[in-house]
Amino acid sequence: MLAVVVFAGCKNGDQKKADAAPNAVLQATKDVHTLSNADSVDMQHLDLDIAVDMDKKRINGSALWTINNKDKVSVLKLDTYDLTIDSVQVDGKKVAYSLDKQIQYLGSALHIPITANSGAVKIYYHTGDSARALQWLDPQQTHDKKHPFLYTQSESIYARSWIPCADGPGIRFSYSARVKVPKGLLALMSAENPQEKNDSSIYHFNMELPIPAYLMALAVGDIAFKPVDERTGVYAEQGVVEKAHWELEGIGDMVNTAEQLYGPYRWGRYDVLVLPPGFPIGGMENPRLTFCTPTILAGDRSLVSLIAHELAHSWSGNLVTNATWDDFWLNEGFTDYFERRITERMLGKSYVDMLWELGYQDLVEEVNGLAKTPKDTWLKLDLKGRDPDAGLTDIPYEKGSHFLELIERTVGRDSFDHFLAKYFDAHAFKTITTEAFLAYLDSNLIHGDTSILNKIQINKWVYGPGIPANCPRADRERFAKVDSERMKFLNDVPATKLATSEWTTHEWLQFLRTMPPALSAAQMGKLDAAFSFTNTGNSEIADLWFVMSVRAGYTRAYGAMDNFLSSVGRRKFLEPPYGEMMKTAKNAPLAKQLYAKYRKNYHPLAQEGLDKLMKVN
Repeated sequence: MLAVVVFAGCKNGDQKKADAAPNAVLQATKDVHTLSNADSVDMQHLDLDIAVDMDKKRINGSALWTINNKDKVSVLKLDTYDLTIDSVQVDGKKVAYSLDKQIQYLGSALHIPITANSGAVKIYYHTGDSARALQWLDPQQTHDKKHPFLYTQSESIYARSWIPCADGPGIRFSYSARVKVPKGLLALMSAENPQEKNDSSIYHFNMELPIPAYLMALAVGDIAFKPVDERTGVYAEQGVVEKAHWELEGIGDMVNTAEQLYGPYRWGRYDVLVLPPGFPIGGMENPRLTFCTPTILAGDRSLVSLIAHELAHSWSGNLVTNATWDDFWLNEGFTDYFERRITERMLGKSYVDMLWELGYQDLVEEVNGLAKTPKDTWLKLDLKGRDPDAGLTDIPYEKGSHFLELIERTVGRDSFDHFLAKYFDAHAFKTITTEAFLAYLDSNLIHGDTSILNKIQINKWVYGPGIPANCPRADRERFAKVDSERMKFLNDVPATKLATSEWTTHEWLQFLRTMPPALSAAQMGKLDAAFSFTNTGNSEIADLWFVMSVRAGYTRAYGAMDNFLSSVGRRKFLEPPYGEMMKTAKNAPLAKQLYAKYRKNYHPLAQEGLDKLMKVN
């Protein structure tokens, strides 16, 4: 059993260092995705000293762990994945060590002999060619095409591929780092960050608040910074930073809005790094420095709700963390809900109703896609013996957020808001399981009220498949108008006559999503002539349009689709068009041709899924 490590929060909610040692055990649970014995040895602090070699595509250096051998065990076990261990010291003395045989998904356990009083373990190592957390970009793979770039993606269990560590979401530690990079490049981490390059090319970082390994992050490149206000700003490549700053200039207001909802932001600064195109996901909530995809830079600020999501993780996920990946909905369901509350305050109820409805559509599609494995549609997952990324579906996000929306509607918004603020404060810098949350929910909100329990039906949501019958639905005021315009088009009203001038991205998505399964090429041409979908700069709309184009045989869009697949690395936007092409013998050769040409642009995590889809050996 891995005892979930619990830390004291910061005094008065400020930035003072949280206690390095656990002050209590919230509950005991088994984390099946770490090979470490962090239940017996407290991993208190990491001092990282590394050099980034862009030419060899390798990280070299040392990881010095301050530990407390509370159970007086004779061996420290750490997680590694494709790391070469050069040597190990315990309390300054070189010791023998061993690496277990690699286990699928999990990597190899590193065994280090320690004594009852050991306090410091230092591992000298370098990364391998198969480090799943690392994407090394040649200059041509960046926006500016002048300098190489490196970024990490440590979630879910990939920190172990660039740092020997206890890699589980229930294991928190503080860290400091010294990072040497090639001349002319800037290094950033999930910590206190520089805002400009220095002459030494050596950068120092400090994260005094305890975080789990999956929130360890590093980026190195020709990066510029532009402030938004006194505690927020935007990093990006030199050629992108102005555009990114304009798109994201509302992030300071987002932070203020989030604080008004659920209490103080406890991480100091909140900055955003817009990465090169190969980033495989929308965003990653690395503390103090959200990593995000450039696909949100639509030119009209219509896709920045993604930043509201990553910001919300500063409470749900980073502050209060799921104890294991089986409890992933405690991170993502809460964050989706929080994101929509932020958006509602900033843009109004009718706007956020569209997000809720599109999310419900995604949930329906996901549940249908998981029909053969219905247990994967439970909120409480069972990922034993599996890659934890198997749980990265829309279930924890959308089913989780709709569950919380149901609770809000049942008990009232004011009561639920008070409960959530109390929950975040009471569990700050701690981890929690599904079962512990449900107990806290009952003790602090429901109080055993059978009428409330009967209305919510918790077990059907948490330990049951599919979408419960009491799932809340959003008002469809704006989408009803969209549906009316769609029907006009299908009844041969010219596309130019449709009332679309005030539509946002979300109305357009509803318009296209709900079209018949296969429009004719002629119908596609009429829509394109009126709205220039083929040449849109909005990635959400473009991706859906290209899927529809393949389905309809609308070849005029294929050139733009080629360019799109060459310049986008987000899995969400890659799998649908490739998948649609692979459905037919006519289009499969084109899919394979494009994938062979652009595969190297994609992150290793994206490649894994696409290799299966494209039947690449």
